[in-house]
This record gives sequence, structure tokens and C-alpha cells, in this order.
Amino acid sequence: MMKPPIDDVEKPLTLAELMGAADADPEPTGPRFWRSLSELADDGSFAEQARSAAARAQAAIYGLDEASRRKFLTLMGASFALSGVVGCGVQPVEKIVPYVEQPELIVPGRPLFFATASPAGGDGLGLLVESHMGRPTKIEGNPSHPASQGATDIFAQAEILTLYDPDRSQVLVHDGRVDTWDHFLRFAVDLRTRKLESKGRGLRILTRSVSSPTMLDQLRRLKEAMPEAKWHTYEAVSRDAAHKGAELALGASHELRPHLDKADVVVALDADFLSWGPASVRLSRAFADRRDPDLTGGTMLRLYAFEPTPTVTGAAADHRTPVAAADVLLVAAALAKALKVEGAPALATDRISAHSDAITALAAELEAHKGKAIVLVGDSQPAEVHALALAINSALGAIGTTLTFGPAVEQGASLVELVRDIDAGNVDTLLVLGGNPVYEAPADLKVAEALKNEKLTTLVHMGLYNDETGAISHWHLPEAHFLESWGDVRSSDGTIAPIQPLIEPLYQGHSPIEVLSALLGEVGVPSREVVRNYWRTKLPAPSFEQTWRAALRDGVFRLPGESEAAPTVAAPKLDKVTWPAPAAPGGEDLEIVFRPDPTIWDGRYANNGWLQELPKPITTMTWENAAMVSPALAKKLNLRDGQLVVLDFRSTPLEKKIPILIQPGQAENSVTVHLGYGRARAGRVGNDIGFDANLLRRSDALWSSFGLALKPTQETTKLPITQHHNSMRSEEDGRDILRVHKLGEHPHHHEEPTGSLIPDPPVPQSEDYAWGMAIDLNRCLGCSACTIACQAENNIPVVGKDQVLNSREMHWIRVDRYYEGGEENPATHFQPVPCQQCEKAPCELVCPVEATSHSDEGLNEMTYNRCVGTRYCGNNCPYKVRRFNFLGYNNYEPNVSNLPMVNNPDVTVRMRGVMEKCTYCVQRINEARQNAKIAGGKIGRDEVVTACQGACPTKAIVFGNLKDPESAVSKLKASTRNYSLLGELGTLPRTSYLAKLTNPAGGAGHEAEAPKESHHG
Repeated sequence: MMKPPIDDVEKPLTLAELMGAADADPEPTGPRFWRSLSELADDGSFAEQARSAAARAQAAIYGLDEASRRKFLTLMGASFALSGVVGCGVQPVEKIVPYVEQPELIVPGRPLFFATASPAGGDGLGLLVESHMGRPTKIEGNPSHPASQGATDIFAQAEILTLYDPDRSQVLVHDGRVDTWDHFLRFAVDLRTRKLESKGRGLRILTRSVSSPTMLDQLRRLKEAMPEAKWHTYEAVSRDAAHKGAELALGASHELRPHLDKADVVVALDADFLSWGPASVRLSRAFADRRDPDLTGGTMLRLYAFEPTPTVTGAAADHRTPVAAADVLLVAAALAKALKVEGAPALATDRISAHSDAITALAAELEAHKGKAIVLVGDSQPAEVHALALAINSALGAIGTTLTFGPAVEQGASLVELVRDIDAGNVDTLLVLGGNPVYEAPADLKVAEALKNEKLTTLVHMGLYNDETGAISHWHLPEAHFLESWGDVRSSDGTIAPIQPLIEPLYQGHSPIEVLSALLGEVGVPSREVVRNYWRTKLPAPSFEQTWRAALRDGVFRLPGESEAAPTVAAPKLDKVTWPAPAAPGGEDLEIVFRPDPTIWDGRYANNGWLQELPKPITTMTWENAAMVSPALAKKLNLRDGQLVVLDFRSTPLEKKIPILIQPGQAENSVTVHLGYGRARAGRVGNDIGFDANLLRRSDALWSSFGLALKPTQETTKLPITQHHNSMRSEEDGRDILRVHKLGEHPHHHEEPTGSLIPDPPVPQSEDYAWGMAIDLNRCLGCSACTIACQAENNIPVVGKDQVLNSREMHWIRVDRYYEGGEENPATHFQPVPCQQCEKAPCELVCPVEATSHSDEGLNEMTYNRCVGTRYCGNNCPYKVRRFNFLGYNNYEPNVSNLPMVNNPDVTVRMRGVMEKCTYCVQRINEARQNAKIAGGKIGRDEVVTACQGACPTKAIVFGNLKDPESAVSKLKASTRNYSLLGELGTLPRTSYLAKLTNPAGGAGHEAEAPKESHHG
């Protein structure tokens, strides 16, 4: 931060300076934008690492060593079922048989789309699923559903791979032997008879969060029939604290519904609302719209973030402050005191004294934006912080404007209570319907030991996988994937959507609804009829069938007389809140911070190869978790990346040594570990990867606590991090890659070159179409939904950890992450990079067999069966967006796996030895062309939507016809913020970028005019 001159010490600092947003030193060393600490230091190690990586890749071009090869062949699960790495991977001969009579509605080669919803995490996300000949292949967002608005997140995109995972549970198991569903139903009827006699005494049901109206109705009816039975819920990543906080402040639990579209100032207190939570897709869209000066008339929402570890939300903030998780309560209390909130606690703020002036200035800005400001608290913070935030929001006039409420999600009793009852011998029958408590529960609950209690005579587990809980159960029931089953789900915004199957259960799975139906005496009633019977009581009788069919078609239940008005709530009060003493370190104690993994969440996606290999937004790490420490702590303890350490929490050391990752922007004495790894029964892809952070977790410290000791060892390991793969930077750092400036500033204009030494392509240009793309960096959050959508659409294989370490990941679009500023709290920027579709492409000139060529519509095309693997094109690509298929990653194990069913039939499945890259989803362009030809016209304006564009929650990616001046992409390219990546090379790329804007306090402000010039090196 720039210091004031000595003779001007008494001059008050601006809010921008107080929040650490001032410009860096006028003569910084190293690059303005950097991707790692070694690159920032510019000590030569970065170049040496790059050369070493290149040498390793060159040495391994023709195969793997024997140990790596054996490991590679074991990864035969989700997206990997390989037959071996041999020869050129010639596909086996297969016979196909034509239809004698075509099924109704099915036209070969034309997909159908069906509306459904994902119930993950107890919250609904409306989806449209593409089905080819009765086979689901791709998931899109449902434009009719308010929670998705046509977009998705990475988890929804990857559910297709989970559906076909051959490691999913395929047989019903009873006492270690394969059994039948009919046998279980007979057992369930007998169990019902016995439990009715005892009014349900000793019966417990454990589920994850349930927001299915039908299933909640079943649980209520079961409670009426068996009043002494009890329902419990447990999520490793839950919203319990937010619900309890609302109960403390409002007298009743409510679902909070933020409205960022009405906000000018947002404060995130350890709240990663842009990637974590029930409404992240919806909130991401609203946030991006409020940050778009073209939509808002030149103004921008301003975001402040206080957090212990870098997040997607923190990266998007104009002002980000690293604070320990325990100190977030102190920040909230100081903010409440500055706003004169009634009942706010007077807590000692010594630990945040460095931020006191900034918090006072922030309070003044919030006060100036009453009715247009909101304070959000993350689910990892205790209930007291949520209650305090509600009081702050009330004082700011947020309630009823930027913050409304919905009815609370029904919850069962806690897992802690269940374990206590089992230990007391009060439970003889437990049904675990979904979830994996043996793995997911905190270590101190000792769930595995409790479930082996000899008084618990019957343990039934239903799950997608025969996992850690299924392994010790008396009954294990295969669960049907939501794409194979009927149901319904309510979203956090109150929208209710039907869940309808796209395919018959692949592995004879059933749904929890069917298990509950058996306990209710409704044996043999299909889940579809159970759902229909419930909604028959809610929808108008005369037109039920019409309304039902409309709900299935649209993906949304539109209830008669449903009011959009939010319920009124009592004014928040803090008189019933008992304020905890802020946790403080003792001696050399560090704070441990638990977080769900950005890609595999709480471990439920551990066997999904797409998500394992997806680089995490901030760290760009794959296939691994690590202990994240700050640069200051690393220097203090003499730690380095990849060094193995022993973590000891509350005198309980973790047996497995875990690697260190030095994370810029991490709170100084906080160590972050991610959940989801260390699985023993995830499947062939997810087993034995990383370490199990749940072994350190405690029921009274679910998210953070002091008491951690870190003991370094002399051992090291290599972390599969992709941030330096496919680098576009020269060693002199003279290239203009990323452009960022403040709102209202007028940076120096960079002239785009008009000439080029590269000759024109030897093809005429089409008079009707010139395809192009624009990516708005101001909207991009770095969530990687585009990467996973491209993988699903274009049959992109997974290569595994060893190959990632060799820089061989196959993603056609990558999301580069750059830092700006000092290592302790840098600004973070993201840049998606697909093939730039150069009009004068260097790759085309050097291909000896013309496998890459130029179309008359401007596409840089690939002819895979011409490619002989010289890789000249990749060497000549300045953007490093071409991928070489070194090994037979797509050779699936025959007669075992359903994985080939995941492939998009409209896209070639590439075999070993060819170069591949982004094609602007040419298959979608061709489909639109065929439809236009049949209709006797041209492709409609903005009709073609690429996979990355369709998945993007913020609409950062826009594609279309540059020949149409009214197309969305043409309008974006006319913006003064538009620039070409490495445009000085004269390649004339068809993909361009819009510079990112920031809105720091003390800058142009909320009412600034839109900038006239936006180019910035």
C-alpha cells in the first residue's frame, strides 16, 4: 500500500487506502499480474520449473514408467474404464441393428430435452436434460426455473458422469450376500407390523437435508402412525447455523433470500455466496448484472469481503480483508457498534484493531446506502454471527428490500442426538436413506462404532455407492440417481420443481420415496404414483392432469393462488443471544479452518473423474487436497509447497502426512483444509486420494477452531497444480494478456494491429456467417462451469493425476488465474481461454497434412483422421490451447462399463495420437444450419449457444454471428472495453475479451460515468 508522505501524516487516509486497495509501490519488482509466488519473486525458479516440466513431458511422450502405468490402469472407474495403454487403440468391431418401427417421438439423430431438477444439498436447481435415443448425454439449465435461469454449476454438469459410473452400487446386499428388492420389501412389511405395535419405539430414520414436499409428507405421515419413531438429518455442509441464527434473532427459523439486484453495497462476512450455498447460481447472475455498467447506466455494485481463506466471492470483491474465522464475529460486532445497532455486543476488538478505521468507514458507506445495502454471513460462521447480521440488516433497511424471507426448511433431529440414543441402547432399527455418516461425520462422534452397537440389530443403508456406511450395514440398497427416479424438490427461493427420470435405472436402483412407502403400507406403489398422489391434493382437481403435464413440461409447479409476496417477520432482536467469548490462540496454536472442496464438495463427488481433474478456482490444484497456509506463516515455519507435515488438532494427530500449499491471501495464522478426500470406498477413481479432514473435525468445531499444531517433516511431494501449464507469458513478461482498470478511469489506449505477416486463408468468406465469441472478464467469476460443460459436450477424456503432473490435461477451455499486488492480500482475476479461432492462424500454416484448416465461416477446423500427431500446430499456437491425445484415454473396458453411453453422439470420440481443441461447438452450429435449411431460412440471431456459454451462470461468454451487427456478440465487440488476446501478434482472433472493471471506495464511486476507453496493460 502506498504510504503518505512524511509531511502529510495527519491527513486522513481514504477508505480505499484503509481497505488495502491503493496502488502498489510505483516501482514494483516482477510482473503486475502473477500466477504463483515464484513468478512474483522473479528469481529464476519460475523459468527453471517451466523448463523442468517441459523436460519431464518430453521424456514421457512415448509412455509411462511401469509404476505410473500400473496406477493409470487402476483408474478404470468414472470416465476412465480403460482396457489398457497399448498400440493405437483400434476400436472393436460392433454391430448395430436398425429399428423395425421407430418409437414415438424419437427421430434418430435428433435429441429430445426433458425438464427435471437436481436435489443436491437439499436445494433444487432446475435443469433441462438432453436425451439421445433414450440416453441422457448433457445437462443444461432450465430457463423457466428461477434458481438456474438457464445456467448450471459444475456439480449439475458432472451428474451425467455419475449416472453412468460403473462403480455405483449395482446389487442389493443383505448380511454380505446379494439379495433381491422383493425380499427387502417383505422385510419392510414385517418391520412396519412390529413398529406399529410399539408405536415406532426404537426406529430412527437418518437422511440428508430434505426439501422434497412428497418425502416430507411421507415423513409426517410416518410420524403420525409411529409417534415414537424419530427422523434425523445430517449434512456435512449444512445451513444449520443460518437457520439457528434466524431463530435467535427473529423467534422462528426462516430461509434467507438475498436480492443482489437491488443492492449497491454488499458485505460478505466469510460468505462465499457466489459458489457455496443454495442460491449460488441465481446470486451469481444478479451479482454480474449489477457489476455491468452497460446494464446499470455506469454504476456498479461494490463488494467487501472479510474471510480467512481466499474464495470465489473474495476474488470478486473490490475490497478483501483476510481475517481469522474466529475474528469474523469481532468484525460483525465492530460494524454493528459503528451502526449503533441496538443490543450489539461490546466485544474486545484488539485482534482486529488494524481494521478498525476501515470498518468505521465501511459503516459510514453502508449508512449512506440504507435500503440498498446488505450484509451476508457464510454458513461456516456460528449462529450468533447470523443473528447479529440480521440486526445489522434491519438497521440498514435491508429487510423487505435487499433481504426477504421464506419458510424454513424442515429439519429432523441432529446426528449428535442420534448417536447419543444409539449409545444409550434406545435404537434397534436405523434406516440411512442417502448420505454416508461413517465418513462424513466429525471424528469425535465415532459414528462407525455407534453403528456397530449390538443393540442396533438392524441397519439399513440406501446410497448411490456401497460406501463406508454401506460396508457395515445389514442391508445395503442401491439408490437410483435423480435422472432415473421420480420426485420433487423445493429451491431456496420457494420454487418447486418435479424430478422425472430420463432413463430406466441402470443398476436396479430405487428411491427413498419407495422405502418410506413400504413403511407406510403402500408396498408396490411406484414412486411416480406416490408423487402424483401427493400433488393431486395440492393441484386443482378438474384440471389436475393438464397442470401435472404442464409442470413436467416446464419443470416448475405453478400452484394456484401462490403469492409471490415474502412473509413478514418480526424485527430482529438480540436480547436472547448469549454472546460467546471470541476464541483466541494459546501459545503457538494455529486456527484450523474446514471448507468443502470446490470440486468434490463433501466427498459425494469423489468418484467423478471430471470433477477430480477440474482445477480448483483459486489454487488450480487437481486430484488432491492440501493444508493451505499464508506466505507469512510459511516463512515463519520455513515451509515450502509440497512439503509434508503432521497436523495435530487438540492433541489428536492425523496419522497421514499431508502436503503444504502456500496460498496468497490466506489469513496469517489460519490453516485451511478441505473436506471430501481420503475416501476408502468411493470407487476406483476416488479411493485413497488425499487425506480425510473429517478425522480432525469435531462436533463443537465443525468449521474452525484454534488448537492446531503443525509439525513439518523433511519429506516432499509434487502437487498436481495447473497454473503454469500452457503458459502464454514470455520470460520477459512483455505480453499484454489481462486488462483491469477502475470504473471511470481512462487508461491508455492500445491500438489493435490491422496487418499481419501471416497470409490470408486460401478460402473465400461466407456472406452470411462469421462466427465469433466475446468473453466479459468483468462478469467471469472463475467458477469453471464452462470447462466442465465443454468436457461433457465434447467427449473430453480424463487423464489422471500422473498425466496432469506431466502437463497433459485435455480440457479445451481453461480458466487462468492471475494475482495482482502483494503476496499477503493480492487481487485475484480470472480469464477463460478457449481456442481463439484466429482468422490468420499460425497452426494452419505448419500442419504437414492439412489436418487443421480454415472454414469460409471463420472456424479453425480439425480433421481428426488426417492428424498424424506431429504437434507442430501446438508448438506454433501462441495461446497454448491445443491438446495432444498422448494415450488412449477414451478406450473403455468392453462389456463392463456403461461409460461409453455418456458420450455425445454428435461429437467424434478421438483416439490416441491426434491433436484436439475447441471447435466453437461446431456440432451445434451444424444442427442450427440443418434446421434453418429445413425451414427455408437462415440461422436465427443468437440461436447457436455453445456449451460453455449455456452453462455460464453470469453470462460472461457470448457467441454469435459477427455478420449480424445486432447480434449480442457484435454489440459486445463494439464496446470500448473489447480487446484481442495477444493482438499484437497479428493472428486476428475471433475470440476477444472485455476488460475487467473494479469499483474500489474512494474511486469513481457508484454514480460514475461509463468509461470511454478501457484498454490497459
